[in-house]
Amino acid sequence: MTLLPVTVPASLLSIHRLDPESGEWGLRVDHAVATAAGETYVLTGLRRYRGHAVGSADPAEQNFGYQMITRHGVDGKPAATAVFGQAVPGGAPSAVPEGDGATLAVLPDGAVAVSSQPGSTYLLSPDLDKVLASWPMSSGWGKEEGPGEDPFAASIAVTPAGRLLCMISEYGLSDWADAHPNLVAVSGPGALLGPGHKPVLRAIATLDARTDRQSDAGRHAHVRYGDAPVGRGNRPSPSLTEALSELTGTSGNLHGYVDSTMTRPAALGDDLFVVPVFGKTYRSSNRGQEFSFALVDDRGVVRGRLGGLHLRDDSPFTGFDFTVVADPHRGRAFHLNRYGLYAWSADGVLRARMSTADRAFKPLVHFALLECTPAGELLLAHRKQHLLLRVTVPLDLDELAAAVEAALKGYGRERTALKREYAPVNWLWSDDSAGVSHL
Repeated sequence: MTLLPVTVPASLLSIHRLDPESGEWGLRVDHAVATAAGETYVLTGLRRYRGHAVGSADPAEQNFGYQMITRHGVDGKPAATAVFGQAVPGGAPSAVPEGDGATLAVLPDGAVAVSSQPGSTYLLSPDLDKVLASWPMSSGWGKEEGPGEDPFAASIAVTPAGRLLCMISEYGLSDWADAHPNLVAVSGPGALLGPGHKPVLRAIATLDARTDRQSDAGRHAHVRYGDAPVGRGNRPSPSLTEALSELTGTSGNLHGYVDSTMTRPAALGDDLFVVPVFGKTYRSSNRGQEFSFALVDDRGVVRGRLGGLHLRDDSPFTGFDFTVVADPHRGRAFHLNRYGLYAWSADGVLRARMSTADRAFKPLVHFALLECTPAGELLLAHRKQHLLLRVTVPLDLDELAAAVEAALKGYGRERTALKREYAPVNWLWSDDSAGVSHL
């Protein structure tokens, strides 16, 4: 196991004279990815809110909301940080706006893509010092794609052959006014995404087919089904909503898959993907509501689900932990929620379950699962202590429980060593050794 601090540039803290002891700031970890060489990119968000600071010109009083990507070298040390989302005091406007549900992908050429909902993608240099290209998409209510918009994807995952597995949002779904993630699409092998070049994506799955309100203005020219862009009835059929309702016998059920949502698809291989789909979220408790981690191949056929989960006892709705990650090099999938850590083989068979009711695995409730690295490591972020735990997954999933238990036992020892090095205050880890670029 390896433990990395989720750092914030000391220079940024100095600009705003942020007091770590105050309760006015918050740091979140959105996502993390690693390269085959062992470098790690961590996407975070830092905010401060003061009710009396509205309109203040003093950086020490101003509210702010930044996003940051920090590259850690193979040795775990912060090597570079990009700061974006808003302009620092006295600086030019940020070229990359703050995005909701943002995730990262390291492309085959080493460039770093940051995508956010509903469908914006920004391409950064590997050293995080330049914005190479941008494809924005508005999240305005009732708005369709208009002048100046050139969306690509709400999320990107890269398969071993260099295919881009993407989640795409659409306008005009059912009675929703804004854009929602609704398509799963893939590129061909070795796809190139870069300045002046946006690869064609082939739609393989639709979440919701209620698209009567769509107009031609809302179509994405780069997302195609057959010989034309996806739109209205030109899309994969049946929809995931329909297929999962049939598979689970919940057609017509109030608590089935009508008005469901999906999160970032994960690649189990070059031609097999996991698509997390969740039933409608209600104001009251949602524990026991329908959810499926659907197995979808690159022809759009639903091959089944990741099995062995109980709707109530394993519900991801408690805590809203909806992320599934996968290791396409070894054909494994993983999920962590408040009830346990789960691992499956590529055929959807549950191979390991570590219950948080067990004393050895109870600390897992404090972590969020972010990603699986090319080396087969799970990236887990501590929700309060802002540390990134890398857990090596054994080739034999029957040995995973022992590996996770050992990593959790070693966590405290590694944390103590990092505290001596960084001297964090209130779990805010500042660092001034890495180069900082304000994008």
